[in-house]
Amino acid sequence: MRTDNLFNRYLPILRWGSRYRQVDLLDDSIAAVVVAIMLIPQSLALAILAGLPAQMGLYASIFGLLMYSFFGTSSSLSIGPVAVVSLMTAAALGKLTLASDAEYIAAALTLTFLCGGILLALGLLRLGFMANFLSHPVISAFITASGILIGASQIQHLLGISTSGHNLVDLGLSLSNTINGANLITLSIGIFAILFILWFRIGLRQLLKKIGWGDRAANAFSRAGPIFAVVITSVIVFVYNLGERGVQTLGEVPIGLPGLMIPDFSFDLVNSLLRSAMLISIIGFVESVSVAQTLATRKRERIDLDQELVGLGAANIASSLAGGFPVTGGFSRSVVNFDAGASTPAAGLLTSILIALAAIFFTPVLYWLPKACLAAIIIVAISSLIDFSVLQKSWNYSRADFAAVSLTLALTLVIGVEIGIAAGVLASIVVHLYKTSKPHVAVVGKVPGTEHYRNVDHHQVITHENILSIRIDESLYFANTRYLEKLLTELVAEKPRLEHVILMCIAINKIDLSALEALEKANKALSELQIKLHLSEVKGPIMDKLRHTDFFRDLSGNNYLSHNQAVEDLKNDDAAP
Repeated sequence: MRTDNLFNRYLPILRWGSRYRQVDLLDDSIAAVVVAIMLIPQSLALAILAGLPAQMGLYASIFGLLMYSFFGTSSSLSIGPVAVVSLMTAAALGKLTLASDAEYIAAALTLTFLCGGILLALGLLRLGFMANFLSHPVISAFITASGILIGASQIQHLLGISTSGHNLVDLGLSLSNTINGANLITLSIGIFAILFILWFRIGLRQLLKKIGWGDRAANAFSRAGPIFAVVITSVIVFVYNLGERGVQTLGEVPIGLPGLMIPDFSFDLVNSLLRSAMLISIIGFVESVSVAQTLATRKRERIDLDQELVGLGAANIASSLAGGFPVTGGFSRSVVNFDAGASTPAAGLLTSILIALAAIFFTPVLYWLPKACLAAIIIVAISSLIDFSVLQKSWNYSRADFAAVSLTLALTLVIGVEIGIAAGVLASIVVHLYKTSKPHVAVVGKVPGTEHYRNVDHHQVITHENILSIRIDESLYFANTRYLEKLLTELVAEKPRLEHVILMCIAINKIDLSALEALEKANKALSELQIKLHLSEVKGPIMDKLRHTDFFRDLSGNNYLSHNQAVEDLKNDDAAP
């Protein structure tokens, strides 16, 4: 591969940068301002959710956005801390035995670097297709359960108390033991912040539209509610000196940007965090790709899944070296970025610059920011994550899917996020194996007056006593071979005058070695009964493989291009409707 093509593949900025226009700069600048206003308070809040100092949220956003703008392929995706990944970070770090805050931060840097390394390796190996293996209902159940846990974990900041636990049971028990120490002033600030942000998002947006603002401008401005809530509550705490009345504030936030930070790569720590890093990487990638693909479709653009892995990997490695924690693409921020008119990934680059300026010049005023306000920002943000409709949909459509969804939801809430998602992934695989291990197989006959063949149980069709026509509606592989062998034996036993079995292969896309051996066994068994086995409508890629096998050379019957041709050649005059 030529060097310039290699650079263009792994540095998408070289492609879109060469076409960058002045009008793009204007659109990206407007989007950057809107997203930065939204992302600054979110970053602070999500760092607290992860159990880390607030400034780490700013660092993660700055350097995550910066690196993704060079390596990412989505023009709308906004990289930074997200609620689910922050919760998983807290869970991963919480299970470690750490002696100090410094060790906790060092472990967070290591976790972030591992996430980046895993994502980068998957991207370079071009394994982006793995996103297709996770069941969407299971991921929805996990995100819903995570949203509930996140909301429950923020109750402590709304009440001004301290709780512990990474599942609903532990959080509930901890809350019951400490709720007597609740601070009513803190609770009032939190409730005010929640209502204010909701009013800003809904009521103010409608008001702005009524007075003549356009949809785009009104929607963009309504997302600025959190930054106004931060300002108002901080002023209230400062003016009335509420810190002395038990209101917990953010405290001193370091001014400026961080220096280079090296993660701890000790074997014990890496070994302890590796599984968590893999889960965080997978969930972060799936969440990021889901929103990126949705927005790309709306803009009629294309994203490269493998390059997205590279972009997210680079973003997390940069976040680690700059004192941040795991980042990925956020749904709400990306939608805001899209609605605000972002034209290219340069919008993320400009957003990172604005957040960096805020870190340099405005962090001193964060001293009086009440943690209850940050909790309110998180609670409002995660409200869109909670969706129980997936339970009803899965129940109505598939009991097996419902079982996987329910298991994921329950285990995430009762035991924790890592066990929940691991069980969900395993359940998805088991459900897939269960469904495909018993594929739909139809005995088919000819629809009168046509050359079409349909299920004998559902249509009035023509069949023949000497022919058994079977349509298999699934690829053949190790998990379903025994089921097919048993079914074929039962169907053959029902037709004493049988001379020919025709496998209609129109729905078969793959045949693995186990299935090939089963077909060889069936061909031999039928031959011993003086019954010929035939194939029809085998797809080209499968035929290319079969023609070189002993099964095809020893096939007792023929291979037909069409099923109708096979039946016409083999039928007797005993057709029955």
